Amino acid sequence: MTAADPLTRRLAFLAELEKLKSVTRQSRLVDGSRNENSAEHSWHLAMFAMVLAPHAPGIDTERVIELLLIHDIVEIDAGDVPYHLAGKDLAKIAATEVAAAERLFGLLPEDEGARLRALWDEFEAEATPEARFAKGLDRLQPVLLNLMTDGGTWDDFAVTEEQVMARCGPPIEGASPELWAAATALIRAHFAARRAVG
Repeated sequence: MTAADPLTRRLAFLAELEKLKSVTRQSRLVDGSRNENSAEHSWHLAMFAMVLAPHAPGIDTERVIELLLIHDIVEIDAGDVPYHLAGKDLAKIAATEVAAAERLFGLLPEDEGARLRALWDEFEAEATPEARFAKGLDRLQPVLLNLMTDGGTWDDFAVTEEQVMARCGPPIEGASPELWAAATALIRAHFAARRAVG
């Protein structure tokens, strides 16, 4: 095999993906032992898609799973940026992620890399019902983790109920009004309980 051999390139790409396990996210595991990593997050989201697909009729679940398995690969180079972090330079983050996508998907044979890159672009643009569902699940999962850890990283960043609703509401509701109604009830109950004791 040579460096240009398709199998060599596929194996190199898969070896590079292992680095996603070392990208630490802000969300903590429910047992509180550590923060999750981006590979765990992507797997969890794929399971969300399988289990919650009935709440988004007409969605191509297999495509949603592909989008979710691809969406954070760029974090190998770009890292994870907490969505409640104040003062983020969104243009710089986007440029870093595009450069990462070019490098990482460029490891594969050209047509295969282009297909995966197109999935990443689709997710980022929220250009299809499947991408919107995937994006909504990407917001829903950290909400549930924060609720299950009694505030989790919301407490770390002093996140308010209004911020959670504004940041997470549109993508989750766009994915599934039913899921957003359920999430809204849980978020409001969490913050109401906090106010009651605070």
